[in-house]
Amino acid sequence: MSVGVLAGIVVGAIAAAIGLFKLMWRVAEPNEALVISGSAHKTEGIAEGMGFRIVTGRGTMVLPGVQAVRKLSLDLNETQLNVDCVTHQGIPLRVKGVVIFKIGDDFVSIANAARRFLDQQKMMPERVHIVFAGHLRSIVGGLTVEDMIRDREKLTGQTRAACGTEMEKLGLIVDSLQIHEIEDPTGYIKNLAMPHAAAVQRDARIAQADANLRATEAEQAAFARMSEATRDSEILQAGYQAERDKAAATARQAGPLSEAAARQEVVVQETRVAELEAQRREQQLQADVRKPADAAAYETRTRAEADRDARISAAQAKAKETELAAAAEATRVTTAAAADAKATEARGLAAATATRATGEAEAAATQAKGLAEAASAQANGLALAEAAKAKGLAEATAIKARAAALAENQEAVVAQQLAENWPAIVEAGAGAFGNVEHMILLNGAEGMSEMFAKALTMGGTGLGLARQLLSTMSQSTPTPTPPAETPTNGSSPATSHQIPIQGA
Repeated sequence: MSVGVLAGIVVGAIAAAIGLFKLMWRVAEPNEALVISGSAHKTEGIAEGMGFRIVTGRGTMVLPGVQAVRKLSLDLNETQLNVDCVTHQGIPLRVKGVVIFKIGDDFVSIANAARRFLDQQKMMPERVHIVFAGHLRSIVGGLTVEDMIRDREKLTGQTRAACGTEMEKLGLIVDSLQIHEIEDPTGYIKNLAMPHAAAVQRDARIAQADANLRATEAEQAAFARMSEATRDSEILQAGYQAERDKAAATARQAGPLSEAAARQEVVVQETRVAELEAQRREQQLQADVRKPADAAAYETRTRAEADRDARISAAQAKAKETELAAAAEATRVTTAAAADAKATEARGLAAATATRATGEAEAAATQAKGLAEAASAQANGLALAEAAKAKGLAEATAIKARAAALAENQEAVVAQQLAENWPAIVEAGAGAFGNVEHMILLNGAEGMSEMFAKALTMGGTGLGLARQLLSTMSQSTPTPTPPAETPTNGSSPATSHQIPIQGA
């Protein structure tokens, strides 16, 4: 065999080996997984007895005719959500969104997806839509429209959580779930937004009105400043014109003005000299006349004020002295009156006691005589008339003695009553001076004594009280009872009655 033939055979064998290798070698792309069936090889993470092998991201040998190789895409898929729902409030809504999903990268997810979608990968979006639609209706049924509008993330999170288990069984994972739009066929959302829209519109109108007002004010202020600038310009121009006119007139009157100014300066200097002369004369008068007169007047006024203050102080001291003397004299008179009242009271009590003892002795004697005469009359009936007569005379004598004693004791009783009430009499007499705030007596203590004596004796309150006591005592004096007549028919003598002495 020639070398060429041998070389051709070798090259053919190599080419056949390369072709066979290419026929048996399969490589998985980054976005796909190779599912090889007909092999007993075990795949990591998958239970035994599955009956196929999964290869991702690398190459593997496949026996043609013995093993079958199919590809499972790992690309992203999406499905549009257009679900009619009813909220917790019973309001129908249409929720629109999108779900972006894919087959999981782990072998378990690929295996689950291969068993369900290996020959039906185009059906994946429809199946995912069914799963999400069911859960979305359930979740929306437990929410209100306000919750869905204000917190869409809550709706999205609950939907993803509810669909996670089922998607995992399908071998799918959700990369994104977005709620695009919530349609409201009944207009509930629109009506819910109307108060806010009205408030926003109101605020917008108010803001526009404020802006218009500020713009108008700015325009008016600008016009005012323009007018002010025009006025100032005209005033300045008029001032400049007046200055020009004044300068021209001044130039024309420079000569006469210079002459008048010279004459005015002379008059001013003469007036200044006259004013200085008048000031000098006024100062001379101040020094020679006014200051000595002011000093003399001040001296006279000061001495008069000092004399007046001295007289006032002396009068106040004299009034205080008189007031103290009057108070001392009043205390002395009150003390003397109280002592006299106590002495009079003692004398009255002594006299009343003596009178009471005398009356009681005479009554006892009269009673003894009566008993003796009664006994004698019983012993001697012939002397009955004489005994009765003597008894009557004795009773009359006793009554006269009691009347005389009562008349004699009346002065003592009156003196006693006066003595007991003497402090009240003096106080009542001093009541005449109760409303006198200040009293000045020229003769000192003697004048005070005379005024108190007059108040007590000359128709004053004290004399009226004494007269009232005398009138009361005179009304209480008993009238003597005439002696009873002696019976002449020999009957028993009349029984004597004792009259009590009142005021003893």
